[in-house]
Amino acid sequence: MTAVCRYCAGPLTRELIDLGRQPLANDYLAPTAAAIAAERSYPLRVMICDGCFLVQVEESVPADAIFHHDYAYFSSFSASWVTHARRYAEAMIARFGLGPGSKVVEVASNDGYLLQHFVARGVPCLGVEPAGNCAEAAKAIGVDTVVDFFNRATASRLAGEGHAADLIAANNVLAHVPEIDDFVAGIAVLLKPEGVATFEFPHLLRMIAETQFDTIYHEHYSYLSLGIVERVLMGHGLRVFDVEHLATHGGSIRVFACWADARHEETAAVEETRQAEQAARLDHPDGYAEFAGRAAAMRDRLRRFLDTAKARGERVAGYGAAAKGNTFLNFCNADTSDIAFVVDQNPEKQGRLLPGSHIPVHAPGTLAAERPELILILPWNLAGEVAAEHAYVADWGGRFVVAAPRLRVL
Repeated sequence: MTAVCRYCAGPLTRELIDLGRQPLANDYLAPTAAAIAAERSYPLRVMICDGCFLVQVEESVPADAIFHHDYAYFSSFSASWVTHARRYAEAMIARFGLGPGSKVVEVASNDGYLLQHFVARGVPCLGVEPAGNCAEAAKAIGVDTVVDFFNRATASRLAGEGHAADLIAANNVLAHVPEIDDFVAGIAVLLKPEGVATFEFPHLLRMIAETQFDTIYHEHYSYLSLGIVERVLMGHGLRVFDVEHLATHGGSIRVFACWADARHEETAAVEETRQAEQAARLDHPDGYAEFAGRAAAMRDRLRRFLDTAKARGERVAGYGAAAKGNTFLNFCNADTSDIAFVVDQNPEKQGRLLPGSHIPVHAPGTLAAERPELILILPWNLAGEVAAEHAYVADWGGRFVVAAPRLRVL
């Protein structure tokens, strides 16, 4: 049976890449034989819709199997991400005149990493977060949060409770929803007539150009361009009026949307981004033709590097128990014979095993205790931050390594 596009329901017959069967990238395991035996994996194959050009994983894993109560990703453990969130809050307050009479709603608000900055400025906020443990962390720092998945029905309930929003923030969530049209319908229900909704997501243009295949995992149901996002928004009476290009997650865009008849004027950046996507042929099969081959070459380079290090007797550790790292490691068939351990600042991940590879996760202090010769930075987009914070590894001759977008020793 041919799969169909999750947006336009057209048949999915064109493959972008097949990463094989992989476990859920954020399902870290207890270090027990029972947990390992119970681990499940799913096909991780990405398709391109020839009708609307939405890039998407072919087989969906139910959202409640991914974003469960003990979801392991906490935004606040990345200092650079918290700084990014603070700057966003400051910019939105200044640009749109938000204050005590306004309402900000963040969808997928995680542990309150962003809304805390609005709360500190006296702007009323509400977070909507499906993972109960993340929501509890947000409440603990004073961020009002409801535990639920966001869609049209949730938005209707919240609107009825008086939560219509002047600003809706949706950072790195639009790609995470299996029913993208129902999600955007909820945005429309909750947005005030002159309100603004912002969406941040890794830009498909950068993913294709730089072969960022490790941004692919099951919880990323879609891989988004401005073109497809505009199409979905317009289906609910919304339009894009500004685009900002961001360095986060290897290259993201922030899309500003409002009602079609709202007063916000369209900036030149919108048309410039449309033109860049057209030049890259994101609306044509040719734009995707070489991606899988380039990804295989990146996989093979890392595989050779790990094999060479092993042959030389060099011990390799990893830094950052990141979902993108899990995709990369599982595509490379890496395990504890290649990478002895990974360190991560998040205590939710420490003492557990990476999914698939079963590499143990320890606290960062393990680096100094074990002194590995090579440390592979798995969240390569944070390589500069990681290397600067842990410059002490040079004391024993340790070296940092990144595998993407090209393999290099720092």
